[in-house]
This record gives sequence, C-alpha cells and structure tokens, in this order.
Amino acid sequence: MTKPRFLAEKIDAPAPRAGEQVIDYSIPADDEVKTTTCYMCACRCGIKVHLKDGQIRYIEGNRDHPVNKGVLCAKGSAGIMTQQSPAKLTKPLKRVGERGAGEFVEIEWEEALAIATDRLAKIRATDPKRLAFFTGRDQSQALTGWWASKFGTPNFAAHGGFCSVNMAAAGLYSLGGAFWEFGEPDWERTKYFLMFGVAEDHDSNPIKIGLGQLKSRPSDNPAKFVSVNPIRTGYSAIADEWLGIKPGTDGLFVLSLIHELLRNDKIDLDFLVRYTNAPWLVINAPDTEEHGLIYRNQEGDPLCLDRNTGTFVDAMQPGIRPHLVGPVSLPDGRPARTVLDLLVSRYLDDAYAPDRVAPQIGIPAETIRRIAAELADVAFEQTIEIKTPWTDWAGRRHESFIGRPVSMHAMRGVSAHSNGFQTCRAIHVLQMLLGSIDCPGGWRYKPPFPKVPGSGPTPSPMVGPNQPLTGMPLGFPQGPKDLLVDTLGQPLRIDKAYSWEAPLALHGLMHMVIHNAWKGDPYTIDTLFLYMANMAWNSSMNTAGTMDMLKDKNPATGEYRIPFIIYSDAYYSETVAFADLVLPDTTYLERWDCISLLDRPISHADAAGDAIRQPIIKPDRDVRAFQDVLLDLGTRLKLPGMVSEDGSALYPGGLRDYILKHERKPGIGMLSGFRGDGTEEGRGKPNPDQLDRYIANGCFHKMVIPENARFNRFGNLDYLKWATARGLIDNPDPMVLQLYSEPMRRFQLAAEGFGDRQPANEHDAARIRAFADPLPIWYPPFGEAETDDGFPLHALTQRPMHMYHSWGTQNVWLRQLQARNPLFVHHTTAAELDLTDGDWVWIESAHGKVKAEVKLMDGVHPGTVWTWNAIGKRKGAWNLVPQAPEAKSGFLLNHVISELLPPREDGYRYTNSDPITGQAAWFDLKIKLRKCSVEEFGMTEPSFAAQPQRGPTPERTVRYGAPLKKGAAE
Repeated sequence: MTKPRFLAEKIDAPAPRAGEQVIDYSIPADDEVKTTTCYMCACRCGIKVHLKDGQIRYIEGNRDHPVNKGVLCAKGSAGIMTQQSPAKLTKPLKRVGERGAGEFVEIEWEEALAIATDRLAKIRATDPKRLAFFTGRDQSQALTGWWASKFGTPNFAAHGGFCSVNMAAAGLYSLGGAFWEFGEPDWERTKYFLMFGVAEDHDSNPIKIGLGQLKSRPSDNPAKFVSVNPIRTGYSAIADEWLGIKPGTDGLFVLSLIHELLRNDKIDLDFLVRYTNAPWLVINAPDTEEHGLIYRNQEGDPLCLDRNTGTFVDAMQPGIRPHLVGPVSLPDGRPARTVLDLLVSRYLDDAYAPDRVAPQIGIPAETIRRIAAELADVAFEQTIEIKTPWTDWAGRRHESFIGRPVSMHAMRGVSAHSNGFQTCRAIHVLQMLLGSIDCPGGWRYKPPFPKVPGSGPTPSPMVGPNQPLTGMPLGFPQGPKDLLVDTLGQPLRIDKAYSWEAPLALHGLMHMVIHNAWKGDPYTIDTLFLYMANMAWNSSMNTAGTMDMLKDKNPATGEYRIPFIIYSDAYYSETVAFADLVLPDTTYLERWDCISLLDRPISHADAAGDAIRQPIIKPDRDVRAFQDVLLDLGTRLKLPGMVSEDGSALYPGGLRDYILKHERKPGIGMLSGFRGDGTEEGRGKPNPDQLDRYIANGCFHKMVIPENARFNRFGNLDYLKWATARGLIDNPDPMVLQLYSEPMRRFQLAAEGFGDRQPANEHDAARIRAFADPLPIWYPPFGEAETDDGFPLHALTQRPMHMYHSWGTQNVWLRQLQARNPLFVHHTTAAELDLTDGDWVWIESAHGKVKAEVKLMDGVHPGTVWTWNAIGKRKGAWNLVPQAPEAKSGFLLNHVISELLPPREDGYRYTNSDPITGQAAWFDLKIKLRKCSVEEFGMTEPSFAAQPQRGPTPERTVRYGAPLKKGAAE
C-alpha cells in the first residue's frame, strides 16, 4: 500500500531520467509556519499556516491536533480567501443616512468607543435590561455571557436558540451531556451507527474521519451505518441504509423502536437499575400537588422499594434489589409507580406499534421492526469487553468494561422542529434502554461532561441600575421558581426566554429579539448590540419583515422603534447596513481566541482538550478584535471584574491578558493546561507563560483520561475523582441518568393549578400541560396545521459541506464550488406538477413566496423539497457586485418562514419555536409550488435594493500568490 503523503511533508526529489528537464524541487514554499485553530466552521480544527514574506502561502491541517488529526476540508483550506476577502471592514463606521441604506462615514476608534460608552453607561445607570446583547456563531460565550452579567442585563444569548438548543437541552437534562460538542460515537469500536438529521458541516472533519473508519472496516469486523434523514446527500449518501423519513416524525419512529424493544424484552435492565432513575418511585395521586413527582425522604433523596427487605430505601443505596414493575402503596397510603413501570406502560401502547406508525412517517412497518431487531442483536449479542479493572461509585471493583456497541448521533435535522426537544429526549431514552451510554462501542461523553443531568446555575434576573447580575444570564431551571417572569407571570427577558412560552430556553431566542424589540413586547429597549450575527438576512425568519422592523419608525415621534443598533463584524454583511455604529472585527487569523473547557472545548472521549488562536498576521486595516473591544468597553464602563479598585483596567492587554489572568473560581481559568508552574492541569494559579506553552504545543492542550476512567463515567469512581481533581466537576458524587424528567413535571403541576408560580393565562397553561411531559412524547410539528390550508409539501434547508452559512459564500474559492442554489424536487412530485430540470417555480407558504430554479433528484422524501442554506445574497452585500449569481439565482427559504405561529383566538401569536426550549422551528415549513411562466425564469424574487459598495471593487479574476513565486520580484 502506498504511504500517504502530506502537503508539508519533506519528500526527496526523484532522480531525473535521461533527457528529462531538471526541476528544482527544493524551492521553499514558506519561510515560517504557525499553528492556530481554524474558524471556517464550528469544528475548531487545528491548522498550520504557512507564511512567506509575512503573507499566507497556504493552510494545512495539523496532524497532531486531537480534533481533525491533519484532515482539512474545503472550508479550512480556503481560509486564505476569507482573509483576502474584499468584504473586510476597514474602519469604524457611523451611520449618516437612513437605516438600511448603508450610508456611513468612517470615524476613529476613540470616537466609536466614546459613542458606545456614553450610550451604554446611561442604560446601565437607569435600566440595564434595555441593553439587548446577542452574539452569533462566536466561540467566546464564556466571555460574552460574563460581560453581560457584569453589565447587569439579563438580555444576553448566543445563536444556539436558532440552531440546535433542542439537542443540547434534551441531552443535558437527560444524560448530563449531548450530541456533537459534548459527546461522540465510539468510532473505533461501534458496530451499529444510527444518525438522525445531521447537517453536512456540523462536526465536519471528525464525522468524516469516523465514517471513514466505519466504511473501511475489515470484513471480520463490520459496522452498519443507518441514516435517518428526508434527504440523501453527503453523509447519508454513503450510509449502508438510508431511511427517507417524513420531516418531523423522527420522534415517532424512535418511540416505535422503543415499543418493539419493550415488546420483545430487549432492554438492559441491569444498566437501567444501576445508572438511571428507572427504579425511582413516582407519586400517583391525581389532582394533588405532588402527583407525578419523585417520592423522596426528608433529606430529598429519591426512594425505591427494596424487594429484599420490603422497605422504602434511598434509591442510591448500593446492594438493594429494587421493585420495578407494578403498583406500589406508599407508607401514607398514596399509590406510586416506578419510572420504568410508567415508561413501559406508555410505550407498549398500540399507538407506537409499527403498523400504526409506518403510514405517519413514511417508513414500512417491517423496516421499523427490523431496525429494532438489529439494534437489539448488536447491543445484546455482540457485546464488547475491555479487560481494564475499574471501581464504581459505591467502591465495587469490576474487572472489565462491557460495551453495547450501538452508537447514535443527531443534530439540527431533528432539533429544528417544534417537537425537537421531545424527539431528542426520545433518542436518549432509546440509548438508555439499550445500555449504550458511555460504554465501549456506544455513545461517549466528551469532557467536561458528564455533569449531573439538568444541573447548573439557574438564570439570573436583573438586580437594578449599576448592579451586576447575581449569576449568569443563562442557566438551568429546575421548575417554575427559576423562571424569569414577574409577579403576573409576564416575561422579564426581551426574547421571552425562561418564561411560560419557553421554560427551558437554555440558549435564548435570538430569532425573536428584533421582532420583540420592534413591537415593544414585553417592553422596549434602547440599544441592540449584535456580534457576528447576520440577523438582517440568513439568520432570521421573515427576512423582508425583519429588515422593515430594523428601519421602522414610530410615526408619532419619528424615532426608530429600535432606537440604537451597534454591530460588530469583520465583513460587510447584510446586517451592517442597518447598524448605527459599526465596530470592525479582525479575522480569525489576526487575533487571540480561547476555545475553553468553560465554553465550547475541543475534547474527545479519551481526553479533555482546549485550544487557542494566535495572531498569524497583523491586520492591514484599522480594526480591533471584538473581544478586546468588549473588555475595553467594560473598563470604560467600570464594570466589576474588569477594573481594579482605582479604576484601572484589569486586562489592559485585552483578551490575551484575560485568558492568562482571569479565574472563574480559584484555580479555574479559561485554559486548563500549563497552569501554575507549567506542570499543573485543570486547576492551578495563573501562569504568565501559559500562552507561550500552548503555542509551543501546537496551540492546544489535552488532559488524557486514565484507561480505568474512560467508560461509565457517570458512575465510575476513578473518573469522578480524576475529574474533580482537575476542576471539571465539583465533587465525585455519582450522576443518575434521567429517563423521567422531574423538572418537566414541576412545570406541568404549575399549569394544573398548583404552586405559587403559575402560567399567566390558560393558553400558556394548556401548552405546558400538553408538551412539558416528563416522559418523551411525539406530536405533529406545528407547521403540519398548514397542510389543510393548501400547503402539502415540506421544505428544508441544508448547509453544503463546503460552506458555513454566509461565511463561506463570500469566499472566492468556495464560490467557485457553488454560487447559486436550486430547489431540489423529487422526480415523482415534479411529474405531478409538470416540472422539469431548469424550470422556475414560486415557492409559496402561508407567509409569503420566493422564486427559484428547479433541480430534480431521487434521494429525497417525495413530499419534501429542499435547498442549500445561505447561498442567496442581497445585492451589493459582502462587497459582491450586484450582478453576482448569489443575488440573481441564489435564494433564501427564510423569506417564506414566519417567526410567528398563526394567531390564537384572542389574536396573540406564539413564536414559531419549540414550546419547551424556544428553538426556532425552521423545518416546520409547509409550502406549495407554482410553476413560473417562461417570462419569469432567470431571476430570483424577492429582490432588494443593492447595498452601496464599500472598499475595493472585487477583481473578476483572482490570481492569489503570484507575488510569492520564485522570481516574481525580478
């Protein structure tokens, strides 16, 4: 087999043949190589940037890096062209024309910071919540959230509310971890991989590497890859079996699998008893204030019935033999049932039988039964044993780890539905029933996870003028007492997160901020402060309406309804045109960054990891890193934690100083490696040489988990002690996985009329009663209601593997791969509508319409159409010429998605979101297609006035690197 070669590897030149031209292979391609962390998507891969004469020559993957192991995708390699983009902002801007017109004057940084400081200081001194601070896909949320807390506004969140918070919240409340950033399949050992709704660029390189391992397994160690997705592209195209499910029915499919496993007695009972709340007793006393709560002793410990003694004992007590199935009479006479008994009773119902489910999801009943049988066979007949001794939480020694080699992964495809939270919970219940959590061959945690399911600080309300919050703006509610609502039950946050409309909105509702601020519901704000969030275009529903809201004025006063907008970005995006003050950011190759264990780390299952970005080149423009600007503003505002007693800056060097000096609690800083004297990991005093050590190590650090601590970490004493010593968790207590979510039941009880805090109206109460079920349920996505209104087709988007939202679609190399996006339609659906390749159609929803070109395919659910996301651009945005194909034949489905559901009886409209987490329900969209006349072909609509060009006119032909070649200067 030929040895693999790498771009930067030194290879001896072959000997010349007779008469052959001699080629000088020794020409150096670079004179310097620096490592850093990629930012062309959210993967955070390690890269080596090759420089010549201070300019970027090329970028390759870092083979030593734990995330990508040297693999680099098209996005990462094309980072050169993002750095060279003509869309880069060059100087602070102040609006001089009308909002949206893109008319600015350049100003100096001191003036820009003075404008921002003056505005923010007045807000903080009067009513801090009138600052709404929301960030997009940045990777420094531990910093930005901390800054918001010190400012005193509860109105902070990042982009997760319109991305995948359903997946995150469901995992954190069920398993104490989640898919993607907080866990991963055991690619090396798994024998059956079940993937739900994964966009092609999420966790891009690690998934490619993992799937490559699965597909290249020898015949004596095979693995099956099953993809559940309405669309067969990318990862799904190489699956061993593709299940083209009807959008929004994944949860029903999973519950039918659970039905079959229970019906055939194929569950891991020992795992359920040891590590989940399956034996815990649930009070069964309808119409009382404790109905559905866990039966506990006076100390709050959950109880179970010990069959050995016939007594009620602490369910965490080792050596007991708990009662599992059948009714129980409590000492006070009330009836109770175990969690497992409730679960079995629910999912054995005929409503989940494959024959009943199949017509609803578009997958044959025999396929459902076969998939369930295959899962059971792999989990229970093909177990894996790793002979490594370990000790469990109760001090019992085990000689080996037993693995049930079924792994799963899910992402935005299931998350971006209004039933996504319960669907993701259903997947986790399936995993628990199979016993395939954190075992060899199963799904495994990435440190700092696992955490106690649902644990963490609760969200903090505003305290008052010139006061910081008592905690962080985001948190983990355990029940109604933790909601951010007033005495009348009305929301305290501008996005209505942590209210009765979205009680577990762990990432906020960024997609509702502009609408609510414009409407003044629940109150008006003064300043909208956005970072790296293209909210005037591809990151908002109802794009045209959103742009109108941003520039709308109160006719009575002539003032903008959203009085002031500060925006920071590195590029001339669509949102820049709507800002009053623009703070130009650096690129990822020009600044320090911290990829922290306190935030979104780079861990893998066998090691905790974090990383940095270092400045590779100096900016050639008058721009500053946003994180530096934020700390500068904190100093000017005299925010606690950012200034010393004499008012001087605690972090005068900006983010670099913050990374080195800041401690979230004693010994716990932003980076875990090289602490103290340089040898300490996890905990330790700040080390002034820490960043130098990271750079010398390739800009990352990892803490390798001992072999006896790598599995069953929720109950593995070896891991619990190891993690506690390094500050990953607070104590070595065991963690119990939650089949049954008691916090959900607490919300339901309030909606049933119990407790001091109850929903403000019956509409909110009815939603909570219906959807906040402590056991996973399935209900049709809210968009299905529009089927009867003449919108029969589902419409979805996917991100292409070579793009990441609008970041990629302004990159000249990536634009050569794709600069337009058609609407993909199944052949049979197209035939019914008399459509052929190249036709144009109006895509019409209950909200609006958009025009696009048609492309036919077979690999899609027949009742579903789809397109690539964020290809379409507003004319002139990103400094593209108005005639760019992205503006002419690229389009957004966002134009036909409403941010609101249809009005209820009293006219009020709920957000188009999951009713538990507030996750934006992008994929609930229902549409119909209407064929265009020939005269309508060739140009997408709606089309908007072009943004004025800023900066140099883009070159028609880009010849990057010519000056770097040998002899170019001669």
